[in-house]
Amino acid sequence: MHLPLATSLAGKRGLVVGIANEASIAAGCARAFFAAGANLAATYLNDKALPYVRPVTDSLGCKLLLPCDVRIPGQLDAVFERIRTEWGQLDFLLHAIAFAPADDLHGRVVDCTAAGFALAMDVSCHSFLRMVHLAEPLMTAGGSLLTVTFYGSERVVAHYNLMGPVKAALESAVRYTAAELGPKGIRANAISPGAIRTRAASGIDRFDELLAAEAAAAPEHQLVDVDDVGALAAFLVSDGARRITGTIIPVDGGQHAIA
Repeated sequence: MHLPLATSLAGKRGLVVGIANEASIAAGCARAFFAAGANLAATYLNDKALPYVRPVTDSLGCKLLLPCDVRIPGQLDAVFERIRTEWGQLDFLLHAIAFAPADDLHGRVVDCTAAGFALAMDVSCHSFLRMVHLAEPLMTAGGSLLTVTFYGSERVVAHYNLMGPVKAALESAVRYTAAELGPKGIRANAISPGAIRTRAASGIDRFDELLAAEAAAAPEHQLVDVDDVGALAAFLVSDGARRITGTIIPVDGGQHAIA
């Protein structure tokens, strides 16, 4: 029986959305994809972000680095149109973006505004579905869709607030995507890392306390890093994970197993 090399991505083409700088989760994943042999395209939020993103993508040989703010009409569509024109196909996609307005994020969930809730849901959850919709026609030979979540989706985590319900919706979207696109050989999964010090996480109030509590609770008493997440991501988009779909997979040093 022939088994595929678990982490080989040779010949595969992937899009990474969400690189903010070299310490972001998306950057850790992109490094792992590249190390496994993938050809990558990536996006950056805006001109202000570009000087932090370009050093990452240059080191990975990204031939396509495209602007993408999902709040701006047409930008996401333009990314996928460029991939269609340049590559004609896509083998995997990583969605690693999230946002909530500070006032809504730092307050109680029951006090969030309708506008803040809608924006957080649009950027953090519905954008994944929009990417899936655009990626589907390019995944003619099957493919893999990945996003990033956090256990605050299923348990109340102090100061995670509005992002809890939003990530819960994202995880449900992953399961429905897996069911609907499975017949086409397209898989969908979410990675649930433990707390990691990233620029995005810095918006969460008293995040240092969360990091300390997580390290204390994890069996190894160690925090995970973006390269730990990348190792799992590379496996999940490889042929070695061809029968894994619709799952929310923790990479948190076992913290999820501790009551």
